[in-house]
Amino acid sequence: MDRHLSVSYLGHATLLIEMDGIRILTDPTIRERIGPLERQGPHVPHAAYEGIHAVLISHLHHDHLDLASLRRLRPVPRLIVPRGAGPLLREAGYRDVDEFEPGGQTTHGPLRIRATAADHSGFRLPFGPTAVALGFVIESSARRVYFAGDTDLFPAMAGVAPDGLDLALLPVWGWGPTLGPGHMDPVRAAEALRLLRPRQATPIHWGTFWPRGMGRVRPNRLRQPAHEFAAAAAELAPEVRIAVTSPGHQIHLHGR
Repeated sequence: MDRHLSVSYLGHATLLIEMDGIRILTDPTIRERIGPLERQGPHVPHAAYEGIHAVLISHLHHDHLDLASLRRLRPVPRLIVPRGAGPLLREAGYRDVDEFEPGGQTTHGPLRIRATAADHSGFRLPFGPTAVALGFVIESSARRVYFAGDTDLFPAMAGVAPDGLDLALLPVWGWGPTLGPGHMDPVRAAEALRLLRPRQATPIHWGTFWPRGMGRVRPNRLRQPAHEFAAAAAELAPEVRIAVTSPGHQIHLHGR
């Protein structure tokens, strides 16, 4: 990448974004198991989540807001979360919690962080609470990155970053052999590129977790979505550079 920006895909929707000296972690799921889900790729090394300055939480589902994973982060970072998530996190002992609705924004050091809309359920099973689902645009003086969280395609994606994006991090699947509502499959994620118009995109939310006991049930859904996204993007948005990165590896951002 460059000296100002480094992005590592740690698996599922967890990314380490290092920009202008600030270390941001998205939707940390850094354990080997999250409820009935087992990590299939490499484990997350401790160095990847040391010294995190801020955590972005897109929504309250257990595979995106995992309290046991948050407890591994030391020192305790600032949490930037959807409106409605604060009481749950404060009850868990967190004090530096900022809640946002779509359109809200804040700064952290030299970075501006803006909450964006997402088309996804914000209800935390089994009893709640409910909070709006978000994406985030993280911006420095030189770079602009969009973390979509977990979302389906929606028309307002066209206005997420009217000034342009250097990198879009887009979910292309989930944690099992089928998808429920509120998700993009590889083709819909490729269609999102026509609305977002980033210079480069990387598929996320694939290849990491699989339900325990399902064995080899439709293993292509674990391995193929990112490559299906790249193939669809070549047809639907050929001007966008696609960087497919396996869980556990750095995303290489090409120069302007």
